[in-house]
Amino acid sequence: MKLQQYSDQDLVKLYLNGEESVLEELLRRHKSKIYTSIYLLVKDQYLAEDIFQDAFIKVINTLRSGRYNEEGKFLPWVMRIAHNLVIDYFRREKRAPVITSADGTDVLNLLQILEESTEDRMLREQTHTDLRAMIHLLPDEQKEVLIMRHYADLSFKEIADLTDVSINTALGRMRYALSNLRKMMNVKEVTSQRGL
Repeated sequence: MKLQQYSDQDLVKLYLNGEESVLEELLRRHKSKIYTSIYLLVKDQYLAEDIFQDAFIKVINTLRSGRYNEEGKFLPWVMRIAHNLVIDYFRREKRAPVITSADGTDVLNLLQILEESTEDRMLREQTHTDLRAMIHLLPDEQKEVLIMRHYADLSFKEIADLTDVSINTALGRMRYALSNLRKMMNVKEVTSQRGL
């Protein structure tokens, strides 16, 4: 039987049983989709290749350590690893998202960077830190859409294609993400006003 006829799950089992060569088939099968999703986020060929390689190194290490348990969901699992590496890259680069409301105003008010005082700069950096922490608290689906839209500047159509959902679902997730962020910001504001 040829390797092409095996499911991803079967190939993973073969790999775990010492058949190292089946990894090439898994790579051949999914490279294009994984690489493209990374490239659309980072918009840089060399960076995308680096992140793709890092993702597969993580995949191999996880498989070898026996921690893989995503029964029958190999591709979504690898995509999640790749997207997390992209998010880590953006975090390291400290590129803060700009989130605008329906009327076009900057919800997060992070753009008064020019000629700011030390106090203003510290406040802005704290706001960025708080925002990253709040984004981290969002459900994965909302966090993914928010990051793809605002860190990677993807259209909702691109996001829908990458995440295998309809445009309406992607838009809905974005609405929920912004709504949840606003609620978290309001709670934080009320808490800090009370001096808690």
